[in-house]
Amino acid sequence: MKLPQSTAILALCACAARAAALPIDGAQLVEQISTLASDEFEGRAPGTQGEKMTIDYLQEQFKKLGLEPGNPDGTYLQAVPLVGISSHPTLSYGGKQLKFGDDYVAWTARPQPNLDISESELVFVGYGVQAPEFKWDDYKGADLKGKTLVMLINDPPVPDPRRPKQLDANVFGGHAVTWYGRWNYKYEIAAKLGAAAALIVHETKAAGYPYEVVVNGWGRENFALKDKEPEPYLPAMAGWLQQDRACELFKAAGLDFKELKQRAAARDFKPVPLGIKINLTAVNATREVASHNVVARIPGSDPRLKNEVIVYTAHWDHFGIDETLPGPRTQQIFHGAVDNASGVAALLQIAKAYKALPAAPRRSILFVATTAEERGLLGAQYYVRHPLYPIGKTVLNINIDGVNLWGRTREVELSGMGKSSADDIVAAIAARQGRVVKPDSNVSYGSYYRGDQLEFARVGVPTIYLRSSASKTLYYTAHQYHTVNDTVQASWNTAGAVEDITLLFQAGHQAAQAKDAPKWKDNAEFQRR
Repeated sequence: MKLPQSTAILALCACAARAAALPIDGAQLVEQISTLASDEFEGRAPGTQGEKMTIDYLQEQFKKLGLEPGNPDGTYLQAVPLVGISSHPTLSYGGKQLKFGDDYVAWTARPQPNLDISESELVFVGYGVQAPEFKWDDYKGADLKGKTLVMLINDPPVPDPRRPKQLDANVFGGHAVTWYGRWNYKYEIAAKLGAAAALIVHETKAAGYPYEVVVNGWGRENFALKDKEPEPYLPAMAGWLQQDRACELFKAAGLDFKELKQRAAARDFKPVPLGIKINLTAVNATREVASHNVVARIPGSDPRLKNEVIVYTAHWDHFGIDETLPGPRTQQIFHGAVDNASGVAALLQIAKAYKALPAAPRRSILFVATTAEERGLLGAQYYVRHPLYPIGKTVLNINIDGVNLWGRTREVELSGMGKSSADDIVAAIAARQGRVVKPDSNVSYGSYYRGDQLEFARVGVPTIYLRSSASKTLYYTAHQYHTVNDTVQASWNTAGAVEDITLLFQAGHQAAQAKDAPKWKDNAEFQRR
């Protein structure tokens, strides 16, 4: 395949020339990013021509590197059957109808023409958390079957008993967002308890993003894995309430939202029936989408350990094309250069480094370029539910979602730091690079729970997930992230990317060679079951 040429690429190649002697090649990294983020690949949306271009390119690259097909059926593809669902909901209570988008967003993962939740009792369940390790239970045994739960985003804010103006770092991580604070946990626990629907009150500061992100993300076609059974992680209907509308809802129930929010921050909180019944319906248009993970493998060399697997992941998908946007076609394409053409290019660089070794590592190495991460981590979710190699033999996941293209750093930011002994591997390699490891600098963003590594962690696989520092990515996050402006930039400096990718290669190799596999620490919320 002919690679796109540009003056930007030439400038970037010159910037990375000093890395040419390393197995990880900054110039080639940029060429690979430029291919995947080109107009030709149309934003890499699942089920489109952009997907076909992407998976063809990745298969070609893995073959050139000499990697074996990762699927035991002899191919480089794992089929991931998806369903696209466009929901057209209505929500009303007490004769008042809310406006979709402006007032609320709701959707379903159930591919059926109609959903009707009628006269469902509304119950406020505080932060919606059951966390035995913190002696916290917002539900107190309440029967919530068929009811609609109203929840707060984020973790309960528990004051430090010694410094009441600060949060207790030993309970829900203090200012850090834990798994319990994420919307996907809250929907999952609602489904587990038999609720018909769950509505999260959106608050910009607590969520970490404005309400417009909710509308843009969930207010259009959504995707689900095609399955015979309903999605266990979601109730029949899930959604968000705009904060002002939530306050009005509580007022209609004769209650004060702020006062109830304060009550919800205590362990003795109990669910509060609002005395209001809600009607939530949806007319759905559905379509089947045949998508794919791309998988390649390096078999292990040790007769005893070769059945154990280190899995590297990076999602290949992005948001495709929005033809309603103004301007020429190139300004309608979500190129996804950093997110996540850069991660996929890093995957290829790491694969090349493994093939350059004089001997294969003791454990097997699997590379998985996942689909539909931007649609809810669906490619990774499908893999762990339908693993090509036993999850019980999968000893480590190393996920790459964006790389540092803004120069070298003295620090390595490790998202999810403190959860497993894999941290020690990262710290030792970083030290050899003259760097130190520290936790994610933006812990309130909850990065660990937003990427494909989460799906592996949830089934008990320890993970490694590096993040670029907030100061490095400030401009990118404000002006390019999840927009059509996420394109190849002449100002990139690949030195930091080369260093981080080298670290991830060495971390996986060390884990593949070690006698003992990485283990979860006692305080981690994800343990091998």
